[in-house]
Amino acid sequence: MARGILGPLKPLDTHSAHEPDRALRKTLSWPHLIALGIGAIVGTGIYTLTGVGADRAGPAVVLSFAIAGAVCAFAALAYAEMATLIPTAGSAYTYTYSVIGESIAWIVGWSLILEYSLACSTVAVGWSAYLVGWIEAAGIHLPPLLLSGPHAGGIINLPAVLVALAIAGMLIAGTRESATFNIILVAIKLMALALFVALALPAFTGGNFEPFMPYGFGSTVSPDGVKRGVMAAAAIVFFAFYGFDAVATSAEEAKNPGRDLTIGIIGSMAACTFIYMLVAVSAIGAAGYIDLGKSAEPLAYVLRTLEHPAAAWAIGLAALIALPSVILVMMYGQSRIFFVMARDGLLPRGLSKVSERTGSPVVITAVTGVFVAVVAGFFRLDEIAELANAGTLLAFIAVAACMMILRKRAPELKRVFRCPQPYIVGTLAILGCLYLMSSLPLHTLTRFVGWNVVGIILYLLYGRTRSLASKGKAVTGI
Repeated sequence: MARGILGPLKPLDTHSAHEPDRALRKTLSWPHLIALGIGAIVGTGIYTLTGVGADRAGPAVVLSFAIAGAVCAFAALAYAEMATLIPTAGSAYTYTYSVIGESIAWIVGWSLILEYSLACSTVAVGWSAYLVGWIEAAGIHLPPLLLSGPHAGGIINLPAVLVALAIAGMLIAGTRESATFNIILVAIKLMALALFVALALPAFTGGNFEPFMPYGFGSTVSPDGVKRGVMAAAAIVFFAFYGFDAVATSAEEAKNPGRDLTIGIIGSMAACTFIYMLVAVSAIGAAGYIDLGKSAEPLAYVLRTLEHPAAAWAIGLAALIALPSVILVMMYGQSRIFFVMARDGLLPRGLSKVSERTGSPVVITAVTGVFVAVVAGFFRLDEIAELANAGTLLAFIAVAACMMILRKRAPELKRVFRCPQPYIVGTLAILGCLYLMSSLPLHTLTRFVGWNVVGIILYLLYGRTRSLASKGKAVTGI
């Protein structure tokens, strides 16, 4: 068994060594993977953060989207190399375990759990708000006690709980079936955004982009106490980009991981960066950044301003349809992280059994669904949602570092996809993520550290002594 400075190293070639009842079934092809990436990326961000970003950066939010997209693109290249080199479920957690060591892998996995669970729960609450607004617009009023948690004077946010459990049920039914359904949802979202651009772009006014950078480039605190500037906006709109890492968690279920993962990861990132910038240009060009920044539903606001009420209604409906696909992909990613950590013994091994019928981990998916439903139904999320960004940035840093370490340690390994200029790309990914992390509010970083302190205590009390590696059951790796 190989050991690194930071604990045991998981062998690189483990995808063929798992027990039959703990091995995921290969059911996904590249269209499923691209749709998984777009399904996670194109969600709440494009429908809401366009306005928030415009408020923080002005017209230069287009540049903020480009910068956040570039940082994610560097990370995506590192992910593509690592995912095809180690085609096993677990994403950044597995790569870190194989290259750096178990203790850091635990921290990365624990951070990924934070990322996915908060993203799922936040989107579930957002979907609930859209649904309630939709129903009440039709003259139907539901009991307020069932529409919000105790923090808002209610008992439970029942719609958020129901959508989380419904998505969990869909994932339990089968990965391929869920991924195919996700393709349909993604197609609806893309058609809605294409409709928006087709209606808004003809109303483009160049004067709406002057001044282009009213708050400067760096992240500075404005008189109203809000961080503004291109980089401040980039740290926020970054939330709209991540999700492609969920594609990497599907590595073990890809039919042809060498080809399909590369297409899925890089294809979804490239498509979404283009979509975001085009939508931002169309929205600001049609309405101006000041008014856009005041709206909680910027795309629908633009269409109403342009006197397209039916199209605005359709955009709202598309948002209602779109959000479950984000929950689906994020919950899928979280269940696979849980699954692999359990399979490695860091969490109870009984959670890593897969269904004979579907080949998917039923128990861990159900646990994930219940966990997300409880958080969405009862807890206040507005102040902790940014924690998801911190967890994602840490995972991106870990993957970029793993790619560069393996290039130096094991240059002879056959790499199906080779990241161009790996040391430059990896360094830029790490520096970009560190800069974005430094742009997050201090209380967010403090809570992130607190979350990982709890995780480290759990690892020391349970995972370290029960992991397969600590028991000497891992095959020697690099």
